[in-house]
Amino acid sequence: MSETTCAACDYPLDGNAIEVTIGGRIVEVCCKECAQKLGEAEARK
Repeated sequence: MSETTCAACDYPLDGNAIEVTIGGRIVEVCCKECAQKLGEAEARK
C-alpha cells in the first residue's frame, strides 16, 4: 500500500485531508494553508 502525501508539501495525509480542485484535477492537501498556497499558485498562471 502506498502512502498518500500532500500535493503542496509532501506531508503524509491522514483522514483529515482536504480536496482541492487545481487545473481541473482534484488533489489532496493536509491543511487549509496548503490549499491556499495551491490556489494562489494556480491564480498566478
